[in-house]
Amino acid sequence: MAALAWLLIPLVAAVGAGLWGSWANRTRRARSDGPELDGYARFRAAMERSAVMERTPVVERTTRETSHSGT
Repeated sequence: MAALAWLLIPLVAAVGAGLWGSWANRTRRARSDGPELDGYARFRAAMERSAVMERTPVVERTTRETSHSGT
């Protein structure tokens, strides 16, 4: 009887795995990417706005040449 139990454990596991695999591979309703893409577009727009706001105006720096007297 114990040998039968040891044979039934893998058999039950295999049946369970088969059922789970068929459930996981089922066809689902088609779902559009609209909401996800809209959210991504809003995210990119917000990041671009924050990048523009963080930029500071670039002021051209001129190098001044100083003359050294050598003393």
